[in-house]
Amino acid sequence: MEKKDIDWGSLGFAYQPTDYSYVCNYRNGAWEEGGLTTDHTLTLSECAGIFHYCQEVFEGLKAYTTKNGDIVCFRPDLNAERMYDSAARLMMPSFPKEKFVEAVKEVVKANAAWVPPFGSGATLYIRPFMVATGNVIGVKPADEYQFRILVTPVGPYYSGGVKPVKVSTTYYDRAAPHGTGNIKAGLNYAMSLKAGVEAHANGYADNMYRDPETRTYVEEAGGANFLFVDKEGTLVVPKSFTDSILPSITRRSLVVVARDILGMNVVERPVKFEEVTDGEFTECGMCGTAAVISPVGEVDDGDKKYVFASGMKEVGPVMKKLRETLTSIQDGEIEGPEGWVVKIM
Repeated sequence: MEKKDIDWGSLGFAYQPTDYSYVCNYRNGAWEEGGLTTDHTLTLSECAGIFHYCQEVFEGLKAYTTKNGDIVCFRPDLNAERMYDSAARLMMPSFPKEKFVEAVKEVVKANAAWVPPFGSGATLYIRPFMVATGNVIGVKPADEYQFRILVTPVGPYYSGGVKPVKVSTTYYDRAAPHGTGNIKAGLNYAMSLKAGVEAHANGYADNMYRDPETRTYVEEAGGANFLFVDKEGTLVVPKSFTDSILPSITRRSLVVVARDILGMNVVERPVKFEEVTDGEFTECGMCGTAAVISPVGEVDDGDKKYVFASGMKEVGPVMKKLRETLTSIQDGEIEGPEGWVVKIM
């Protein structure tokens, strides 16, 4: 199979259409068969529910080429499960989990020529999403929906290598207590845009959101979960008592890597922001699909700056080892837990 004539090493993190997308419609109370399409556009009524009451959920995962030449995905069953739960929370018909995984495989196979080669640092980004397409004027769920998967080749999240970044606290909240913060819906990301733009304008990679109820506990960033390492070398994973942190698949995978593969102590608990300011942690990282782990060297809270022991010059040893181990599992260089790496072709 001949690859597309692309300079894989110069790819950025941006969208470009590929040969096929996947589409499936929900009508008359049931999901249709669904299949591939070469049409990358949606034509919707001006009264479609997505435009008025924001019924939309999405996922993000990657396909990549392993060292031995296989094209694989990483734990797509967890994306299927999370999207299933996200849809139910917004009163949308959940897309069947098995059908989700098969759709991912189908669209990746059809676009195999767009999957970057091993060693390029690039991947095929996969974006499943679902929107309300049925007309609705009163405040209620729509009766028709469309599930789609687009794929696009993207370069590495860090073009110049992994380096520590700075984050800032923010006046704004990302989610409400016991609201929708624990699902992957576009409305949550819209809530973080203003704070994110302001952070970037001031030289920060992202925000460190605190809990929306007491504003004393660390929650997550605009598009990633936080991890900490304490002075004893324990991996500390923030837990939300208001159920407003997205259950990151990367975070859950890193917990298993730390505990079962690297033999680390792992604690999942609410983390007070004052633990950060008091210097209780030696390392910090943001984790997610795009970057795996983005090391955090400094947290700024207004005019106060808090620098982790790992600093801004080098990645801390624990975050470095966690990232190297997980990416090696994904690339097929070392064997991970059964079922994590799903071969597509």
